[in-house]
Order: sequence, then C-alpha cells, then structure tokens
Amino acid sequence: MRLATFNLLHGRSPADGVVDPDRLAAAVATLDADVLALQEVDLGQDRSGHVDQTALVARSLDAAHARFAPALVGTPGQEWRPADDGDETTRPSYGVGLVSRLPVARWRRIPLGTSPARLPLLIDARRPAFVRDEPRVALAAELADTSAVGTVVAVHLSFAPGVNVVQLLRLARALRDAPSPVVILGDLNLPGPVPPAVLPGWRSLVRETTFPADDPRIQLDHVLVRDDRGHLLPGVVHTAAVATPVSDHRALVVDLRD
Repeated sequence: MRLATFNLLHGRSPADGVVDPDRLAAAVATLDADVLALQEVDLGQDRSGHVDQTALVARSLDAAHARFAPALVGTPGQEWRPADDGDETTRPSYGVGLVSRLPVARWRRIPLGTSPARLPLLIDARRPAFVRDEPRVALAAELADTSAVGTVVAVHLSFAPGVNVVQLLRLARALRDAPSPVVILGDLNLPGPVPPAVLPGWRSLVRETTFPADDPRIQLDHVLVRDDRGHLLPGVVHTAAVATPVSDHRALVVDLRD
C-alpha cells in the first residue's frame, strides 16, 4: 500500500511558470499512490485552465474515490472569502484534495481556522506584496474495513509559526474518535520531523527533505500516524521524496508492508 502527499502549487512548474494539465497528470501518475493527499489545489481557476485538479489527479491514478475540500472561494493573492461547509465546489476555489484507489466509507471536512499573518509574495522582480494567510482545512476519509488504515487525512497548515502548531493540535482533537490507524498527510509548514512533544501519541513515518524541490533542504511535508492498541499500522518498507516537473515541493511517498 502506497501513501503519498504532494503540494501541487496549483500545478505550476517553477521552471517555466506554466500550468499544464497534461504535465500535472503525468507527474502524479508517476507517484502510483493508492492514497494521495493534495495541497494548494485549484478548482475552476483562470490560472490553471478552469480544471478540477482533484478529479484530474484521480483519473491519472485510476482512483475511483476523490474529494476536494475548499478552504476559500476566489483566488489566493486576489479577492477571496473563506469557504464553509455549505459552499458548492463548482465556483472557482482553492483548498486540499484527497484521492483514493481504496473504498471510502465516509468523508469529513475539518475547518482549522486562520491567522492574521501576512506572507510576502513576489509579484515581479522589483516589488513584493504581502498577502493574508488563508483559512486552513483538513479533509478526512474513513476507509472501508478491508483497509489496513482506518482514516487518512489531507491537510495544509498555516505558514505562521505557532499558528500551525495550534492547528495541528486542533486537527488531532477532531480526529480523536476517527477509526485507527489514523494517518495525517500534508504540508504542515513545520521544518524537520514533528517531535512527540508537539503531538503526543503520534509518530512521524518519514524523514526526507522536500523543499525547495530543486535542492531540498528542509522537510515541510509530513506523514504522521496515530496507532491505537489492536490497530497498528503495517511496517514501512520504503520512503522517498520524489521530484516531479511541477511544484516547488517534492512529493512524499511511503510504502507500507502488505
């Protein structure tokens, strides 16, 4: 069983700045993941050709189960408003996605809040602009009883130090009653391994640098697991940070023993 997480950068290639749906489809196909968590995902955006990127990824992996959870309606760095549970996912929006070849019994969107922080974004070579932090959400999928994993979760946490830790703790609380083992996959914006002191009862499965993609020096992307007595995750047999033609992150892949 292969689990993976990938911050897509809405499918943009840092090499040429182009968002090409075919290039994105080819990139995710090489990951060959049974479950793939996605961050910085577009739906219906001008900048990415009005594509439903979660659906595109699902087709590329021949995955029958997929869901997109909007964090905001609009476009990051431009005009937007926070999404809510009642928002239709037919309007231009942005958030996280989860794609699974394994049957999903239940989906759940988990709001994690936002912060007043602002991030410098280079508009051109001369002038940075400061954009406000986005609302953050997680998307949990409870897998069918036939799976060795009980729940998988896609998430993208705040870039604001401290706020991301609070959001991670909030997510862990929301998952207290989720079927185990529970696996969190995502861009946590926390450099290096997540220590047990930050998230008691959880452990990291991977130590691989993932950012920046061309010369990775820090690990922002993580795979965390909470085992419960009688529900232990199968052993890890292989991990890798995989370079692709898209995104400023490398994808993180974990292979579990059958």
